[in-house]
Amino acid sequence: MEQNEVVLRAIGILTQSAEWIRTAERHPAAAESTDSTGTTAARGSGEGQIGSLLAEVFPSFAVPSEATPLEAAHAVTEAALPAIMQLIGAFTYVYSELAEVHDSGRTDISSEDLLRDLALRMSRPPQGD
Repeated sequence: MEQNEVVLRAIGILTQSAEWIRTAERHPAAAESTDSTGTTAARGSGEGQIGSLLAEVFPSFAVPSEATPLEAAHAVTEAALPAIMQLIGAFTYVYSELAEVHDSGRTDISSEDLLRDLALRMSRPPQGD
């Protein structure tokens, strides 16, 4: 998955999270659900979107059955590290953009408007010479 696609997905999750929070604040009891194990969780809190993003970003890999625990750990780390860095980079970029606007004291743009603008910028094809 290309980095701009990961950033777009991160923006989507962050944009949707504002709605999840507003819904939970308006209807606290309706915003929770209990699963078959009795665990209470926020309903609609993005597990599906986040899980989908993780499934797309993280590669499939196999650990040889004869691998020692240390070798297995190294294999997992080696396979997962690029995806982890990609996700951290995407969320860090979006956070820094939000923080820059906030810290500058701008009041003419909301967080959601800024996220929408970032998504539009990330969706445009790169301009070449």
